[in-house]
Amino acid sequence: MKQIIQDLKSGATVLEDVPVPLVRNGYVLIRTTRTLVSLGTERMLVEFGKANLIDKARQQPDKVKQVLDKIKTDGLQPTLEAVFNKLGQPLPLGYCNVGVVEAVGKGVTEFVVGDRVASNGNHAEYVCVPKNLVAKVPDNVTDEDAAFTVIGSIGLQGIRLLSPQFGETVVVIGLGLIGLVTAELLNSNGCKVIGVDFDQQKVDIANKKGIIAINPSHGIDPVKFVSENTNGIGADGVLITASAKSDEVIHQAAEMSRKRGRIVLVGVVGLNIRRDDFYKKELSFQVSCSYGPGRYDDEYEIKGHDYPVPFVRWTEKRNFEAILQAISAGKLEVNSLITEVVDLNNYEEIYGNMRKHGSIASILKFNEKPQIESVVRLNNTFSGTNAKIGIIGAGNFASATIVPSLLKAKATIKYIASAQGLTAKILAKKAGAECATSDYKVILQDPEVGLVIVTTRHNLHAKMVIESIEAGKNVFVEKPLCLNESELNDIINAYNNAEKHVTLTVGFNRRFSPFAEKMKSLIGDGPKNIIATMNAGFIPAEVWIHDMEVGGGRIIGEACHYIDLCSYLAGSDVVSVCMSALGENPQENTDNASILLKYRNGSNAVINYFANGNKGYAKERIEVYSQEKILILDNWRELKGYGTKSFSRMKSSMNKGHLNQFSLLNQRIKSGGEAIIPFESILNTTKASFACIASLKENRWIEVK
Repeated sequence: MKQIIQDLKSGATVLEDVPVPLVRNGYVLIRTTRTLVSLGTERMLVEFGKANLIDKARQQPDKVKQVLDKIKTDGLQPTLEAVFNKLGQPLPLGYCNVGVVEAVGKGVTEFVVGDRVASNGNHAEYVCVPKNLVAKVPDNVTDEDAAFTVIGSIGLQGIRLLSPQFGETVVVIGLGLIGLVTAELLNSNGCKVIGVDFDQQKVDIANKKGIIAINPSHGIDPVKFVSENTNGIGADGVLITASAKSDEVIHQAAEMSRKRGRIVLVGVVGLNIRRDDFYKKELSFQVSCSYGPGRYDDEYEIKGHDYPVPFVRWTEKRNFEAILQAISAGKLEVNSLITEVVDLNNYEEIYGNMRKHGSIASILKFNEKPQIESVVRLNNTFSGTNAKIGIIGAGNFASATIVPSLLKAKATIKYIASAQGLTAKILAKKAGAECATSDYKVILQDPEVGLVIVTTRHNLHAKMVIESIEAGKNVFVEKPLCLNESELNDIINAYNNAEKHVTLTVGFNRRFSPFAEKMKSLIGDGPKNIIATMNAGFIPAEVWIHDMEVGGGRIIGEACHYIDLCSYLAGSDVVSVCMSALGENPQENTDNASILLKYRNGSNAVINYFANGNKGYAKERIEVYSQEKILILDNWRELKGYGTKSFSRMKSSMNKGHLNQFSLLNQRIKSGGEAIIPFESILNTTKASFACIASLKENRWIEVK
């Protein structure tokens, strides 16, 4: 299928051939018929992509600070690699989609194949959208009109926050597409609407819709105009739908408001608010978030859990439906706002000049029945061998770490798979892979693939590992192996009962670092005391890693790295675990915890996994004490030895072992040999991570069996 993307590195807007996404549980697969180009938002993304690195940095000062902090801790080269990798991940454009339902996922009951729907899908021939971001289109609403659903919902949410009353005067500053729709909705709501814009064409459109609209460039003072039209009272409410860097817009909105007036920001303006403006009138100010309640909430959008109507009357989906009802009933007329309808293949007529005069709303028209292909073949070819690799998952870690390491190891990558398809295609290009696919099962069925790499979200690991083993494939899975004992038992059964001998590897890369290997050789055999400190950094509570059903939390999902490393250095298995966490409710704070590990050979380890530290300090530090020797590793860049004969210091650029890990793995896949991590060690580490959570809940030492 075809999809429009913005290449942030080159600045080009591209119509890319990508695999059709597969429908997922709780999602709807839609064949697109029309999309609306959001000239404001999309122009901003396109112009950002075309900007040089310095201009990009100026537009994102917070990101610059993050880069500088990373340079201090990780060094220049790893930081530059991370930055350029991020820029190499293009953005899918568009969020106003109309089409026909082609398939529904498990758990979707409100839609059937053939329904005509509106959603926030991208500019793509097929989109897969969560059910709570999809709404049915009434029969009397055309596809072109329905394409305004999401744009209209953005304005409607601003209105809901403003809570206008019948007869009140509301000013709309900015009569772009969202502003014009917002003004008309307010007018239908019985408000007296005053629109303000510097574009006379937009002012004229507003006037034709019964809105009092003015152009300040014609010498009209908006503040005085509002005062004169409200008998000196001022506006009851002001909705800002403009885009401007200046703080003057918010100052002007305050000046034209009555005492105790309300101001809601829907657009993007400077927010250096003058206290006196708001103090003397006791004004209220609020920023509107996109389409409405539910936005950016994974429980609502991804998992499909709706908010009860008695408690949240208007969610983003119900706002979609309200806009469609308004269009159907003739309360909102949007067809006159359409400037042009352009075939998808001619997309450059729109994106070539997004500032051309006279454009209000541009519509992209799609083919009636594009071909469905879950696999897209690139021009790369390979020799026939079963040492080829298929990668499932095309996220940031796969792009920034796994693929570059495999390429340096001269591995042969045949497939990249991702559910949405686009990321698979982009990463397949980078990897020199033969195929990009949205159906990972194609990889399992290909006899040329000898190794499957799983790098998806954690809740999918166990399922895909088992499927790979049952397909007779060697499998490498990024940590963690799985999220609970039940999944682990299923993996053990699949591994032990596999018809064909296969290996299972988990991405515990730290043990393969030259620094870790040097530590192990220097410290020798016998009991050891190990202290591993992870300055992990704060991750907001709503991020998926904290969801025990999806990410497993940071101990199971991330700290397992350190359990494996400590076991490698100790040269033994964990026999018991005790974990304590920070705060009054430690069971709810697993990202600030200390783990005690007892080993079969008498070694002890302490893992401090903290999220409340400072990014200016090194992220990782390992200390090993044994036989009057001390080894201290600072952030995988410098190792110092005390009491170690003929060794005092080892220093290099940051090396966490990824390249060594994948080089060794690729060698074994091609030439044979033992698994690079013993299966029993992987099981012990995984069980120890589960024991950490059990210890926290039960407040005692837990044996690892």
